[in-house]
Amino acid sequence: MGISLSKNQSISLEKTAGSALSKVSMGLGWDPVAKKGGFFGKLLGGGGGSIDLDASCLMLDASKNPIDVVWFVQLQSRDGAIRHSGDNRTGEGDGDDETISVDLAALPVSVKYLVFTVNSFTGQTFDQVENARCRLVNLANGSELARFNLSEKGPHTGVLMAYMVREGSDWTLTALGQVASGSTVEHLVADAQRAIKS
Repeated sequence: MGISLSKNQSISLEKTAGSALSKVSMGLGWDPVAKKGGFFGKLLGGGGGSIDLDASCLMLDASKNPIDVVWFVQLQSRDGAIRHSGDNRTGEGDGDDETISVDLAALPVSVKYLVFTVNSFTGQTFDQVENARCRLVNLANGSELARFNLSEKGPHTGVLMAYMVREGSDWTLTALGQVASGSTVEHLVADAQRAIKS
C-alpha cells in the first residue's frame, strides 16, 4: 500500500517509486451512502441508490493556462498521453470506479501541471457519498504510490483531488481535497488554477 497523504501534503513520485516513472494511473473510488431502510428511512431522506461521480484531468502550462482536458466527454487527450477508463454511473463494486492513465513520457513539454478533479454531474452532493478516495498507481509494476481519502462531506458537488507538477524529470504529487461547486470539470478551472501553490 502506498503513502497515505493528508491535505496539502506533497511527495516526490520518483523518490516514492524508487526510480523514474513512465506511466501512472489515478484511480477514483466511492460508494453511495448506505440506504436507511423502511418507511421512516424514506421520510428522513435515506434513499441510497447509485451515485454518478466523474473523474477528470486538467492539463495546464507553466502559466496555469488550460491546454487540454480529459473527462467523460473526451476520454483521451488530443496528444494521446492521457486516457480515461470511461464513465461509471453507480460507484458499485470494489476497487477503483474510474481511472485516468497518464503516459508521463509522452506528455508534451508544455504541460507543467496535471490537476485531478471529481464532480457530481447529476447534482448529487458529497453528503450522499461515502468512502470516496483516490490513489496513484505505478503502471509499470502495479504498485500503489499514494492514496488520499476524500472524506469531507457537505453540500458541494465537486472536489479538487490532487495535482501533479513536473520538476525536471520528476513529478511531485500534492493532495488537495478542496471542495468546489460545479457539475463538470469545466466549472473547476479557476478553482484549480488557484489551488496550485507553485
